[in-house]
Amino acid sequence: MSLIQKQLVISVFISIILLVTTSGVFLTAFPLTDWGDLWNRKVMDVPFVIFAPSISILIGLMFGFITGMLWRNQLRSISNKLVEVEQGKQIEIDELHQDEELDQIFNQVKKINRQMLEQVKSSQKLANVKAEEQEKRIQEIVSQERNRLARELHDSVSQQLFAASMVMSAITETKTDPDSAETKRLKMVEEMIHQSQLEMRALLLHLRPVALKGKSLQEGMKELLTELSQKVTMGITWKIEDTQLDKGVEDHLFRILQESVSNTLRHAKASNLEVILIMRDGMAILRVVDDGKGFDVEQSKSGSYGMQNMYERALEIGGTLKVVSVKDKGTRLEVKVPMIRIEGEGH
Repeated sequence: MSLIQKQLVISVFISIILLVTTSGVFLTAFPLTDWGDLWNRKVMDVPFVIFAPSISILIGLMFGFITGMLWRNQLRSISNKLVEVEQGKQIEIDELHQDEELDQIFNQVKKINRQMLEQVKSSQKLANVKAEEQEKRIQEIVSQERNRLARELHDSVSQQLFAASMVMSAITETKTDPDSAETKRLKMVEEMIHQSQLEMRALLLHLRPVALKGKSLQEGMKELLTELSQKVTMGITWKIEDTQLDKGVEDHLFRILQESVSNTLRHAKASNLEVILIMRDGMAILRVVDDGKGFDVEQSKSGSYGMQNMYERALEIGGTLKVVSVKDKGTRLEVKVPMIRIEGEGH
């Protein structure tokens, strides 16, 4: 039975009580000598015996219907708020004006809603922490595995390539006829071994990138370039000025340098590499220039993960990256990062 139906039943009882009360008052005020007078006495041209029950029932039904509608609206409002609570929404009930009992119910609903939202926030925060910790563990495992692979490649394949390069150099030096087919083939094999060494060094640089680890960008760049200059036949020069940069900027610039040098070792077939880090007009400028074979910049921009990664790193620190490459003339990469001074900071 719905709420309105219940209220209508209650209204019937109210009508009966109202009818009995009205009749009692009327009969007390106007005593009857004969029950037939009930038909003779009229109210608004309607016999009292019809008027009194009709008015009583009408008043009772109106009272029951109106109170039923009011209660149904209140309960529906409570039901809607509970649905919002169930869906995890934040409810607002301050604008509602209820009686004391309903105010207590709405206050309890609001309290439950607030507690549920706090629990949701706590759960989300815990999930974020777990996800971050899991990501850190994954990164640690990946880093350890990359270091292990780098060590094994360095201790085995890289050493074997070096030994093969030395053997081939010794063999080609013993050949008296530099124009013979055999000598040319040996030279070709020697060049292939040399290129494989460059590929291996670039791969090791990717697998085990040198981290700054508390060092400044200048110190890290000098350490990286010094190590490379001792391992490759390419001529490497650098000009690195002392600059004060934020830690995040230094890390991104260092990673861009690593990626650029790795690409030069693997693809450029360059004889010389020049690296410059300077500060000009409030801009930190990193420039990497080689005299290699060059490449199609637009094609590499869309198809190379390394190039895309460098562009994204430059963008993250508010800088710009420009690459100019000419076939058989070399490549020039330049990153410019504005150094914005914030009031109250040292740099």
